Amino acid sequence: MSPVSSNAPHGQSPLRTVQVLGGGNAGSSAHVRSLAEGLVARGVRVTVCAPVEADRAYDFSGAGADHVHVPRSSDPASVAALRAACADADLVHAHGLHASFRAVLALSGRSTPLVVTWHNRARAQGARAHLLRLLERRVVRTAAVVLGTTSDLVDRARRTGARDARLAAVTLPGRRQPSPALDAARAAGPPSHDDPDARPHKLRAELGATGRPLLLAVGSLDRQRGYDVLLDAARAWRDLDPVPLVAVAGEGPLRPELQRRIEDEELPVRLIGRREDVPELLAAADLALLTSSWESRSVLAQEALYARVPLVATAVGGIPDLVGDAAELVPYGDADRLADTVVRLLADPVRRDQLRERGVRQTATWPTEDETVAQVLSVYDELTQPTPLA
Repeated sequence: MSPVSSNAPHGQSPLRTVQVLGGGNAGSSAHVRSLAEGLVARGVRVTVCAPVEADRAYDFSGAGADHVHVPRSSDPASVAALRAACADADLVHAHGLHASFRAVLALSGRSTPLVVTWHNRARAQGARAHLLRLLERRVVRTAAVVLGTTSDLVDRARRTGARDARLAAVTLPGRRQPSPALDAARAAGPPSHDDPDARPHKLRAELGATGRPLLLAVGSLDRQRGYDVLLDAARAWRDLDPVPLVAVAGEGPLRPELQRRIEDEELPVRLIGRREDVPELLAAADLALLTSSWESRSVLAQEALYARVPLVATAVGGIPDLVGDAAELVPYGDADRLADTVVRLLADPVRRDQLRERGVRQTATWPTEDETVAQVLSVYDELTQPTPLA
């Protein structure tokens, strides 16, 4: 095998890696894009095997990687396509459970090292939950190294039989701290239409949040997100003056059920669908809300702290480690605690400012993109360097 080198020495071929991505949520897809760009810049040859729609959204080719279309399926044709793409790889790195299982199938009978990153925890009930546990066991016992984005994912991999499980250095690519002037802009009156800061005020007006607090939640409309609890809490906010508006960005199977509750109970909540302008929505928001039953390195939590928006989140999964003391944490499923915490925070500008400043300090502790790439290269080096002769 070719030894790892950020810039391959004369006479040596560059390391050849294949990154395998399934459907990919926003966090894992952005991570693979950032990782591919960083590896290519260090002289590594990278092929990304992912559905064509993922390449359209994240432009792996634009990062300098080769893209091979592999459907999000474990059928024989997809596995064969992945096997062919991995034929000359020195190392394969799969992201997520389903992508990892396809990689295991594709590498069957080969000695190519497999690295697996778990970005999230697969969730299911009944027979499907049993199947997922079997897939997890097969993957972690095959992988040379399992990287988990949270400590509980690392612990889960070890309990399932991983030979080597480590905490991954994973960052949210391309995010930079905004100016503290953004805080003043939120408190100020609407700017003129020619002012570049007019966008947040325009968004608030479009959503119907002029003259009232705007609370933002982002995520697919499914059970894991805890939106039933959010609607329970919203009942208490109807009595506030002014009544805050909760905007929920996302789509999913629960939309009809949630919309029916919003209308029947006259809740101050709007389902605004899937949005491509979440950073702009956060810039317009007074608070961000994360009510999920489980999260790893939540994109919304990271975006909120980067944008200096006070965050109220459930104390689940990797959230406490991610945000530290820079957010208000509440137990999952406790609508009363959620409602009371939001009410207190809206009435306490000093506490909101404190959370913003803590958020600045907390984001400074998160890994950078360079540190993320460096950790991955270190793992690759361990697995591909030739064993010295005795």
